[in-house]
Amino acid sequence: MYELQQIDKHFPGVHALKSIDFKIGRGEIVGLVGENGAGKSTLMKVIYGAYQPDGGTVSIDGTTVRFQNPRQAMDHGIGMVFQEQSLITNLTVAENIFLGFEQQFVRWGVIDWKALTAAARAQLAKVKLDIDPSIVTAQLSFAQRQLVELAKVLTLEERVDGDLVILLDEPTSVLAREEVELLFQLVRDLTSRASFIFVSHRMDEVLELSDRIYVMKDGEVVDVVAQADAQVETIQHKMVGRDIDKEYYREQKQQDYERTNPLVSFRNVSHAGSFQDISFDLHAGEVLCLVGTEGSGREAILRTVFGLDTPTSGTVQIKGETITHFNAQSGVARGIGYVPRERKVEGIVSGMSVYENMTISQMGNYATGGILKIGEERALARAWIEKLGIKTPNEHKDCAGLSGGNQQKVVLAKWRSGGSDIILLDHPTRGLDIGAKEDVYEMVRGMCADGVGIILVADTLEEAIGLSHSIIVLKDGQFQQRFEGMPGDKPTLFDLVHHMI
Repeated sequence: MYELQQIDKHFPGVHALKSIDFKIGRGEIVGLVGENGAGKSTLMKVIYGAYQPDGGTVSIDGTTVRFQNPRQAMDHGIGMVFQEQSLITNLTVAENIFLGFEQQFVRWGVIDWKALTAAARAQLAKVKLDIDPSIVTAQLSFAQRQLVELAKVLTLEERVDGDLVILLDEPTSVLAREEVELLFQLVRDLTSRASFIFVSHRMDEVLELSDRIYVMKDGEVVDVVAQADAQVETIQHKMVGRDIDKEYYREQKQQDYERTNPLVSFRNVSHAGSFQDISFDLHAGEVLCLVGTEGSGREAILRTVFGLDTPTSGTVQIKGETITHFNAQSGVARGIGYVPRERKVEGIVSGMSVYENMTISQMGNYATGGILKIGEERALARAWIEKLGIKTPNEHKDCAGLSGGNQQKVVLAKWRSGGSDIILLDHPTRGLDIGAKEDVYEMVRGMCADGVGIILVADTLEEAIGLSHSIIVLKDGQFQQRFEGMPGDKPTLFDLVHHMI
């Protein structure tokens, strides 16, 4: 029995896990569901040892344990099959299976490759994968790599006394139905030697595979449902929870938009492996939200609009001009601003000041003969600091030292100060506290009033409904449904979930 009791986890401005109780018995398959941001990933990382809880206890068969890192969790039989796959594709299958544990095959300082390959073949047999362990992993299909990941985790059997607990993080997100069925049968067969925690947005699959289902919302477990009692509609209701606060999303400031002369037009646009046959228009003053689960194609559409990805078919027009060459520099020149999900990695440049971050995308406006007009840069930054209420001692402050909400304001100021009138927002409120979120919502309404067109990938369904004029629901890279969202006539949470899952 693996058990968590009263687990808490905090991050700056976020109470990510709130008094979580969770347990899994020998041979059980437990489902874990919730909206994006509900706390599933954080809980998985606590179980796997990547995060240490701030409070509560973790126990295995009644003995309290505390993992300082994933290696210690593995030593206790906890393994994880990652959604983003942890395999190194230029290594062989055998090397990946025993990566980090090669010492057992070392003889007189040299790896016994014959022994390692034989041991890898035995692990592959556990997952019924008949391939040569010496082939390079890049040659495998995604489904085959998923099974190699599972074989890698099952090597814990030979190193650990007791049962295994294996975490499956969205393992079916890009698998065909027949591959899903094979994986599920394999998981069921393995319950004689392991328990499984299955995380997925696909409710039908969760109900099909799981013995019990934990439902999370806003960092809490709101229900635990036995498979026999589980109904998709009931679980969806518990996932989406509370009513929308219209004032919170500044709906009273939402104005209609002009439906002529679109800023962005997609006509039957596809990007291999990401999305297929997508069509839409974005107009000045409109917030168009792309809704879907992870892997639905939302982020790839944003990257295509900005120019980071080149479509494989279809037509993209920006302000009436058909785009034939896609790159970020051209996107910026056309007035497109991109606020990425990982603002600390892609949004700001750590080590550079607030004013340098604001002007980095428009350096041509602040240089003459190769000499920077630093005074003008600083003046612009001071104006936007005041306009957006950015909390910083001055424009010289290292942007990395600001709070998440203020960093986000700097990123938005970078694009707006440069005149961008198409703004792409990828989870703009992720990790922000309530006050900072409200500031971002106020900025969204202000940009719309200035005639900016916004494509939004929201952090929650409530946020999508509250902010958007139009909502497009995507599933597995394909268009499902479009909703109009003017105040008083917005879709419900259940309207969206019905088409997402």
